Amino acid sequence: MEKNQIDKKKKNHYNESNTFRLSKGDIVFNIINYTFYIVFTISCIFPFYYLFINTISDNELVRKGQVNFFPQGFSISNYLSLLQAKEVGQAFLVSAGRTLIGTALMVMASAFVGYLVTKQQMWHRRFWYRFLIITMYFNAGLIPWYLNMSMLGLTNTFMAYIIPGIVAPYNIILVKTYIESIPAELEESALMDGASYTVIFWKLIWPLSKPILATIAIFGAVGHWNSFQDSLILMQGAPELYTLQHRLYLYLNQASNIAAMMNSGSSALSETLQSSLLNTKVIKYTISMVSIIPILMVYPFMQKYFEKGIMMGAVKG
Repeated sequence: MEKNQIDKKKKNHYNESNTFRLSKGDIVFNIINYTFYIVFTISCIFPFYYLFINTISDNELVRKGQVNFFPQGFSISNYLSLLQAKEVGQAFLVSAGRTLIGTALMVMASAFVGYLVTKQQMWHRRFWYRFLIITMYFNAGLIPWYLNMSMLGLTNTFMAYIIPGIVAPYNIILVKTYIESIPAELEESALMDGASYTVIFWKLIWPLSKPILATIAIFGAVGHWNSFQDSLILMQGAPELYTLQHRLYLYLNQASNIAAMMNSGSSALSETLQSSLLNTKVIKYTISMVSIIPILMVYPFMQKYFEKGIMMGAVKG
């Protein structure tokens, strides 16, 4: 009984001596700090929230500008109508296809080349590695790039989305740096057991490099999904290969043109033009949400790999 009382006294004394009390200045600083980050977070989230509530609200209320903070007249007809639009569905499939195929090939190429340039036995390793790095600093420009793509037959074809992005120098550097952080003894023991470089790469390096591979996969997927300039320039004769972002760009221009016509046109056409502008505006909002949702759904599952990979891949130069 006495022993228990002594233990309780020691515990209370330990808790009292280790209690950290904030000063008034610290409390004020924390309030200001938390307030700033809460406001900053809301300002980042609100544009997505605003888009979403306008896509699920009544279109007439959207036209009148009555949807600001909460959805009015709940309806998913905009999304159902979008699914029935052939050109939008085709653009979604094109974007999804280039994202999946392009990202997969880029990750495999970056992993293999990144592993290759870590080997001293590679023929002229320094030259090829520096040759890759130089391409990050020098660019021929838009017109030579288009002429080159045209001469290679990569216009109005789906492969124009895939082939140019397979070799990504920055991602190769990240993978190379990460692989160099793996203990060399693991590979040496595999070589002593008779494993070839190919076996070592697939059985040892590839599984251990999952964090950095997931990191560059996020980079590649976001880049492919959001890209529209290559579609805008290279697919002028193939509307069926327009990406989702390209379609959004066209709708945005259409809405701007209709708005300009309303400002300078006759009053007899204003109602028709206003209706067209409303439809274009709602479609623009809906496509924006459709283009954002896949990235928002994928990133939380890849975040743990992203944080680990980008930190370890940036330890060395």
